[in-house]
Amino acid sequence: MSLIVVGSVAYDGVETPHGKVDRMLGGAATYISLAASYFTPVKIVAVVGNDFAQEDVDLLASRHIGLEGLERVADGKTFFWAGVYSADMNDRTTLRTDLNVFAGFDPKLPASYRAEPYLFLGNIQPGLQRSVRGQMGQVRLTGGDTMNYWINDFRAELLETIKQWDFLLINDSEARMLSGEPNIRRAAARILTMGPKILVIKRGEFGAILFHGDRHFMAPGYLLEKVFDPTGAGDCFAGGFIGYLAGRKIAEVDFADLRRAVIYGSVMGSFCCERFGVDRFRTLTREEIEVRYREFQDCTGF
Repeated sequence: MSLIVVGSVAYDGVETPHGKVDRMLGGAATYISLAASYFTPVKIVAVVGNDFAQEDVDLLASRHIGLEGLERVADGKTFFWAGVYSADMNDRTTLRTDLNVFAGFDPKLPASYRAEPYLFLGNIQPGLQRSVRGQMGQVRLTGGDTMNYWINDFRAELLETIKQWDFLLINDSEARMLSGEPNIRRAAARILTMGPKILVIKRGEFGAILFHGDRHFMAPGYLLEKVFDPTGAGDCFAGGFIGYLAGRKIAEVDFADLRRAVIYGSVMGSFCCERFGVDRFRTLTREEIEVRYREFQDCTGF
């Protein structure tokens, strides 16, 4: 049984106080898949151009990520984004966004993907998210994320889409925007009436809050001595979260499972920030992940 991940595979140009990289592997589906692959088999659905390097194919394949659903457009270029981060890296300015082949992305799942039980829908147009969900008839656990653009300009379509989801992962400003509530607890309660039974509100360096039924769980962010590059950290959180749950191979998750999934999400997001782009995943081991998981247990137990 595998986790299907749908979203962007891209190249990024990033500048932080620790340096600058003009072109590196990125994209939400890339980060989600790499993080999740430490817990469960993953199959990716995305589109790239003819400039997508073999070394990047090899990296994904080395993590046993299925690439049958990675479409290559022979006469196109891969999605490219460039940005620069502020001194404290809490804000970033987008310098360039070239959608390229991603502008026409219309995900069609290979037949071998359609019976898989777990699905994560990355940040793409809500109608496309709903279309992918409709191509999978045996999903046990499905959900994904969204962003302010879809919340503002495609609200009705987004609301129709998330009705079918088991979980939603968004940040605190998006939660307020989606719910119309300035208070996070009231915002969460409102969102949980929209369809998803599980909500995780990501708060960057301040951690995340899980809401399920009438219960919530607060996880801190991991205290890194140096944050080299926060690009993709939220997607790695998502990968750790759904990867852990998919790896458990259960249809109904309980609150203890969800709390552990949030911690694994925080662990994977923290590792992402230690190097530029996906570089930390070239050497990261499951043993290192478990050591950091136990650190979270030590610093939050009382």
